[in-house]
Amino acid sequence: MNSAMRITTPEFAPLETINVFHRQLDKTPVPPSAYENCHILFRREFETDVTEGAVFYITADDYYKLWINGEFAGMGPAPSYTFRYNYNKIDISPYLKPGRNIIAVHTYYQGLINRVWTSGDNLHMFCCALDIGGRRVLESDKSWKYACHTGYSHLGTTGYKTQFRERYDAGAPEVGFECPCFDDSGWSYAVEAAKSPHTLVEQETAMLAFETMRPASVRREGETVIFDLGQMVVGYPSFTIKGKKGDVAGIFCGQELNPDGSVRYKLRCNCEYAEEMVLSGCEDRLVQYDYKAFRYVELHLPPGARFNSDSFYVTARHYPFAETAKPFLDGYEGEERETLERIWKLCSDTLRYGVQEVIQDCPDREKGFYLGDGCYTALTHLALTGDPSICRKMIYDALASAFITPGLVTCLDCSFMQEIAEYPLMFIGFVWAYYRFTGDRELLFDVKQGLKNILEDYRALYEGENGLLSHLDRWCVVEWPAPYRDGYDVDIAEGKVCEAEHAAINAYYVFAVKIMNLICRETGEGDYRPFEPLREGFIAAFYDAESGLFRDSTASEHKSFPASAFAYSFGLCPDEACEERIEAWLEERTVAKSNFFVTFPLLMRLMLKGRREDVCRQLLAPGAWRRLLDEGATVTFEGWGADCKWNTSLFHLTMSYGALFMSKEFWDSVR
Repeated sequence: MNSAMRITTPEFAPLETINVFHRQLDKTPVPPSAYENCHILFRREFETDVTEGAVFYITADDYYKLWINGEFAGMGPAPSYTFRYNYNKIDISPYLKPGRNIIAVHTYYQGLINRVWTSGDNLHMFCCALDIGGRRVLESDKSWKYACHTGYSHLGTTGYKTQFRERYDAGAPEVGFECPCFDDSGWSYAVEAAKSPHTLVEQETAMLAFETMRPASVRREGETVIFDLGQMVVGYPSFTIKGKKGDVAGIFCGQELNPDGSVRYKLRCNCEYAEEMVLSGCEDRLVQYDYKAFRYVELHLPPGARFNSDSFYVTARHYPFAETAKPFLDGYEGEERETLERIWKLCSDTLRYGVQEVIQDCPDREKGFYLGDGCYTALTHLALTGDPSICRKMIYDALASAFITPGLVTCLDCSFMQEIAEYPLMFIGFVWAYYRFTGDRELLFDVKQGLKNILEDYRALYEGENGLLSHLDRWCVVEWPAPYRDGYDVDIAEGKVCEAEHAAINAYYVFAVKIMNLICRETGEGDYRPFEPLREGFIAAFYDAESGLFRDSTASEHKSFPASAFAYSFGLCPDEACEERIEAWLEERTVAKSNFFVTFPLLMRLMLKGRREDVCRQLLAPGAWRRLLDEGATVTFEGWGADCKWNTSLFHLTMSYGALFMSKEFWDSVR
């Protein structure tokens, strides 16, 4: 595949690559990309008498969608860095026929600096090769024709400059380009992308699966039609309509309804899902390129347009999901058992419909491959499916980000630079949990040095003579959002150096060293470094013997719940009495007073201590997963309710980890 020519347009070919990578606090400006929102089409005709054993290798930067003889055959690739850029291998035998065949590809260069792709770098290319019966039949080269799709303009960005809101012109001359009968005689020939720096590697993860979903209910009032899928999904709405040429249909997607029954298309999470379709005068079908996360669709039809609601469906996209685990509910009956089963389904459906080509925090506001959130979500996905592929991708992609900084970045495979201090330390624990569950020794040997490099980077940059970390030029999140921090008394604001020696980051650090020692022992080495001096230093710095709890920092007497919770979760309490005090505090508060980052290690610690009843009691706490169910959630929210923060995503994958603590297979593996 690397020998095949990368092709592009004459506009992109001469562009110099923009280096979008830097440390977060490095204020060196990144110049804007020359282009944005570029929909570039490629077509190639070929003939074959053999249709069996046809293997197509394909990639594009940023993305592609593939049709063979007018039939949709797949999309990709999964996000990746250029020096290990993914390509897909697709069996296209079912789509071929003897004689003339047409390959049509819709590539996309977004051009934005965000968490979705490594874009905004001036790099666009398309590359492919076709083998039939083991013989190379064609490759991407200058014989391919291309055109820019003029049917996709935009109405501005939405989310955190996550995507463009689309205005689809069904009368554009490129509509139907994927059909074998389409006339591309007026198209130009592609040119070589000679400056492409991509080194191509076969994508190890599966390609996306697709489901056609019909609405659970339809409500029409005049020229307004509202569809309810009955379930939050990720994908693309589609329908057919016929009206006057130039008329515009409004498409409004949302995750909930307004009090008046209309669709709330201005989402809580800062996304606005208001888009348009320009009619051609013939019968048109909506074809959107980028995806959204939604449950409801509201259509505003032009006056006199002919529309049949039966033509409406949604193409839901997600990573292949085959649930193999079952909830461990022995000893629970009646309402409690029913609630635990509903929590399991809530978490399972979040992963079933939410995981894409990577583990995203949410498929709406950011679409970001977040390292910290991803640790918890990927473990849950592994436990429920037994499929290690998503975990392996996260592990190797995270370590690949070391070219930016040895301590790794927060958002992987993208051009948005962020560094959260806890995430790489959480990642080390995640790798160990992955190994305990899968027994994947080869991976453990393979990544061990990369994990050591993280700790060496932290040690060199932040560790003082007392073994404590301070002066971090990485943001510390502690707990999110801020109201869940219980007044944590440290200035951890993003975008500045955190000077303090504080409990949360040091608890993560000492724990990561402990786990690194376990990894080294498992691979036949001695300890990475002595653990006890670090543990004793942590206790000496933060433990308050009078109260039996932990201070937030060495400069404060404030004792927030997160400071003690992390010490408890990571086994850093000085004695059993201290652990019991923190357990009593948790019992009084419940996990509903915490959120993502405190809740998970607390439940894990209870799990490792064999306290299954305590874990289930926390899962059943009225203000936690049960509250999501009470609010009508079909997937987990970003927090314990729709109003928990100012920009709540109502499709946020992280809290799906509730199911992890009901998985008997996972319990048995890590204890």
